[in-house]
Amino acid sequence: MTQHAFEQAVTLMDAANSEDPNIETADGKEWPKELLYSHRMAEMLERYKPEADHVVQLAIRGQHIQRWKSPRDAYPMDRKGYHQWRTQLYTFHAETTAELMAKAGFDDASLERVRQAVGKKGIKTNADTQVLEDVAALVFIEHYMLAFAEKHPEYDEAKWIDIIRKTWRKMTEDGHEFALSGKLVLPEPLVPLIQKALAAD
Repeated sequence: MTQHAFEQAVTLMDAANSEDPNIETADGKEWPKELLYSHRMAEMLERYKPEADHVVQLAIRGQHIQRWKSPRDAYPMDRKGYHQWRTQLYTFHAETTAELMAKAGFDDASLERVRQAVGKKGIKTNADTQVLEDVAALVFIEHYMLAFAEKHPEYDEAKWIDIIRKTWRKMTEDGHEFALSGKLVLPEPLVPLIQKALAAD
């Protein structure tokens, strides 16, 4: 598709995420939470796979699009409810991203690709989906893992090693190589734990 269609889709997606009532502060600036997340995802993709085409770039931005519209507490607060929420989210994010791309003029083949990637179809077999998984894991490690740790002081070392190993297993060898190359900013207080988790994996 044309550069114009891509830029139009980015504008529409940024506008959609700008409606997020949840605010986070980063680098001294206040951001709608999901707008900040989408920009972090796009920035990570640029570092990790700068050759990615427009469809992958938009799928990356669509990972959490308008997530606040489907709150966790709308589902039962148990394991089954959690999985129902996650499954519904994948469909919601995939369809929302595809709708905005359609408005920008993308063709059906591109819309189907983005539905597959954002909908988490073909993990480990669909290249678009796996790039999204890699980038999501890298963004979590660099930007969100430390804050997540601070929210869960009750987690012991064994629990943390399990979380880190599960995150690691979602990634490809390319993702692992990038994470350990010095190009990813690791959360310094957690580096010993990350090293221990990977050594045990």
